[in-house]
Amino acid sequence: MSFVGEEPAPGVGLFGPSVDAFDQRAEQLLEIIRSSKVAGRVFLAASHLGDFSVVWHLIAVARGTTSNKRAAQAFALSALLGAESLIVNQGVKRLFKRERPTTSGDDRFAVRTPSTSSFPSGHASAAVFAATVLTTLDGKKSAPLWFGLAAVVGTSRAFVRIHHASDVIGGALVGLLLGLAVRPIVKLLR
Repeated sequence: MSFVGEEPAPGVGLFGPSVDAFDQRAEQLLEIIRSSKVAGRVFLAASHLGDFSVVWHLIAVARGTTSNKRAAQAFALSALLGAESLIVNQGVKRLFKRERPTTSGDDRFAVRTPSTSSFPSGHASAAVFAATVLTTLDGKKSAPLWFGLAAVVGTSRAFVRIHHASDVIGGALVGLLLGLAVRPIVKLLR
C-alpha cells in the first residue's frame, strides 16, 4: 500500500484498485503461513521444481517409462511445454510491464531471480497447461492430482514473493486457455 507522496509498491496500480486490494489481501493471508517451516519447505521446493517446468518434464519421463504409448506422450508433453513457455515468456509477458512484488523474492526463501515481467506467472501458466494436458491424457479422474499439483506450484510463486497473487491467477488462466487449445492434438495421443 502506498501513501500520498510515496512511490507505489512494485506492480501496484497496473490493473486497478480491485486487483491491488486482492493482491494485498492475498499477501496478508500468505504472510500468516510463511512462518510455517513445513509450508516453507513445500512451497520453496515447488517453486524450484517449477523452474523451467522441471516437475512436469520429470512427470512426463516417469510416465514415459511405463509404455511406448506413454513415451510418445512424454515427448509430446515436453514439446508442448516448450511451445507454451515460448508463447508466455516471449509473447504474453512482453505485453505487460508489471514489476514483481520484490526483485529477488522474500529474503527467507532463496529463489532464482527472473528477468521477465511479473504478469502472468510462467510457473502458474505451465502448471495449469501441463495439468490440462495430463488430465486429457489420463482422464477426468486424474484431474485432482494434476490440478492439485499445479495449484501448489502456482501458489508457491506468490508464497516466495516473486509474483503477485493476481499474476498467478492470470498465469493459470493463460495456461488453461492454451491447454484447452491443444486438447484436440493431445486427444490423438491417447
